[in-house]
Amino acid sequence: MRLPINGSDVREAASRINGSVVHTPIVTSRLLNHWLGHNFFFKMESLQRVGAFKARGALNALSRAVEQGTKVSRVIANSSGNHAQAVAWAASSLGLKSTIYMPSNVSKIKAQATASYGAEVVFGDTREWVDLEVAHQAKEFGTLWVPPYNHRDVMAGQGTAVLEALTQVPDIDLIAAPCGGGGLLSGSLAIARDLAPNAEVIGAEPLEANDAARSLRATRICSLETPSSTLADGARTICVGDLTFPMLQQLDGFYEVSEGRIAYWYQWLNHLLKYQIEPTSAMSMDAVIQHLSCASNGNATQPRNILVVLSGGNVDTSMRQLLWSQDFFSEIPSL
Repeated sequence: MRLPINGSDVREAASRINGSVVHTPIVTSRLLNHWLGHNFFFKMESLQRVGAFKARGALNALSRAVEQGTKVSRVIANSSGNHAQAVAWAASSLGLKSTIYMPSNVSKIKAQATASYGAEVVFGDTREWVDLEVAHQAKEFGTLWVPPYNHRDVMAGQGTAVLEALTQVPDIDLIAAPCGGGGLLSGSLAIARDLAPNAEVIGAEPLEANDAARSLRATRICSLETPSSTLADGARTICVGDLTFPMLQQLDGFYEVSEGRIAYWYQWLNHLLKYQIEPTSAMSMDAVIQHLSCASNGNATQPRNILVVLSGGNVDTSMRQLLWSQDFFSEIPSL
């Protein structure tokens, strides 16, 4: 089966955006490693340009379009936040105008940041309206639409986070990343199969926005009936794409995470790592715990080197209050 992207696409993306994005660090927690009996390595994409991995995909897509001589008078995108900032930043860095369409329930801090990068921000009442409007605007001559995930260059660019991580930490056994539309996981899988073919790659998704999990069970793309208000606001997508879905089908595991567990790992990772991360990032830890707990290969108790992609760090005040409304520190992390 020929997949939409492969490791070569991710390598090319890395060369294209090198020097313009941040080579983000890997951090660890001795205490967490002790409690769980495994070696955890966290890729800090919260320290990336615009505070999220999305900068990688947006810049790769726009840079490649410019390289190919595409006539661009305006760049547009539809996003719930981090991709919006990423496209606004990437367009500005290339001297291009941008218009970003966002649902009205997005994080205020993400909307403000998007405007601060020079973009015109247009709000819609629903995610469906946003998606339809950006598709309509994309028909205008000279307008370049950069989707948040269902685009080969976006997927490849997002995968450069794991490409970097695999050069920073050798012998990774398990890679975990969150799933909204599946772009990050697609790029991660593509480069992992190339550089670390023996490593497992798993995904995490909010139980309250589990369109990808439903799709994987049904072996066809399924959409959410109603928009989700999950704490993992970076994963409120209605459905995965026709390019990301076949990549997700190749994963070694995919796990749904409850709202309580999202808040739990948000609190613990912020405390242990001493960095601000998004709840969407944090839920990947629960996927790891679920995967290790149900592992049937007999190696679940052997220490493994586990890479967790912490995809972003943009959290506004109202979301932060929700995430800290219950104290989870009485329950120490364990398998």
